[in-house]
Amino acid sequence: MNRFTKITSSIGPKCEDRETLTKMIQAGVNVCRLNFSHDTGETQGKKIDLIREVSAELHMPVAIMIDLQGPKHRIGNFATEDKYPLTIGQKFTFDNDPTPGDSTRVQLPDADVMKSLNVGDRILLNDGKIEMTVDSVAPDKIVATVVRGTEIWSRRGFNLPDTEIATSVLTEKDRADLEYALTKDPDWVAISFVQKPEDVAEVRDFIVARTSHPVKIIAKIERPNAVERITEIAAAADGVMIARGDLAVEVPFEEVPAISRHIIRECRKMNKPVIMATQMLGTMVNSEFPTRAEITDVANAAYLRADSTMTSEETTIGINPVNVINTMNKILSYADSDAIANPYDWSRVENIPENDWSRSVASMAYLNRASAIVVFARDTVAATEISCRKPDIPIVAVCRERLIANQLCLSRGVFPIYDEELFGKRDAFNSARKFGVNEGKLVIVDEDKISLRTLD
Repeated sequence: MNRFTKITSSIGPKCEDRETLTKMIQAGVNVCRLNFSHDTGETQGKKIDLIREVSAELHMPVAIMIDLQGPKHRIGNFATEDKYPLTIGQKFTFDNDPTPGDSTRVQLPDADVMKSLNVGDRILLNDGKIEMTVDSVAPDKIVATVVRGTEIWSRRGFNLPDTEIATSVLTEKDRADLEYALTKDPDWVAISFVQKPEDVAEVRDFIVARTSHPVKIIAKIERPNAVERITEIAAAADGVMIARGDLAVEVPFEEVPAISRHIIRECRKMNKPVIMATQMLGTMVNSEFPTRAEITDVANAAYLRADSTMTSEETTIGINPVNVINTMNKILSYADSDAIANPYDWSRVENIPENDWSRSVASMAYLNRASAIVVFARDTVAATEISCRKPDIPIVAVCRERLIANQLCLSRGVFPIYDEELFGKRDAFNSARKFGVNEGKLVIVDEDKISLRTLD
């Protein structure tokens, strides 16, 4: 129990077979992320079935997270597959004409984007390598000036950091994907390009109308307007992902570490878990070893008390996904142990009342030097709230339902166990022993009852 920070792993071509997936879960994967930007429908459904089977065989709870593509915007096609030259200062037109483009114009297929852009707004293409500024807006075209970039070609994705796009957070593809995914009872659904709390409400309404399964929602933060409204968005969602890829395109890259720190603190106040994502061990796509900077990045996420770090291409297409998880596990385990040995006073964060019950539990455990906090979890609320106080003491969550154990896999320092017998008997001692806690004091939380007992 020396790793408190969880591991969220993207599952793709290099790790979707039973043997590799089993080894990855044994190595430390807590949450499996399925990216619906790629495989969809029954292909993803088969992965979900396999993850459930392996989890049951290993007797290890594992959460399944569905990650929707969201409204990813792209320009139209050019006359050939060649790259077309751009000159700094030239005018470039985006219009609704499907005729193949050239070095002066191209189609912008999304009418909602055309309606949302304003003079002065920036258009960033190809992950920010091309920057243009809007000069004029008409119903059927946008004229912009090239600020950065020397060439452009077909189907480049683009970001609009200054623009709130008047569109649904769910595309038609997302609706079809989510409709199918809900038949497989996922634990979490991550929604992309969230701009406002109403986006989360829209997805929740979609889910509630189609299933009674209590799916939890992760809001991915990758746009400046989402950062500005992080408190409202976190309140509407059940958790947050700091999606540093698109975020670092839409905000100045030097601001991303400070924004990440801010998001973690805000979500901690709101009792919502946070995932740190993108390029955490990126070089391990092609290498057996991480860079020194990547090692520090993963460790810093643990020091900041993020609930989970995440892999992307490292595990989906990397040369050795199991090695990636082993590496991340080693880094997080050492960093978590170091953080516990050299604690920062996380109890002193503004807007958390002195009499907050979960803070009282964490303080009670700390002051009594408890070996563990045991929570009898009828739902995820109590264990999650205690986790958000960052007590640096393991939280053993005894769950009466498998779903609750799975969902708690995302919360830092929570060690869930699905065992109806232990839950029914309120057997805190044997629950703690399952995780190697054989002596010392236990703080026991059972609904509104909090007690302190010593292991026999």
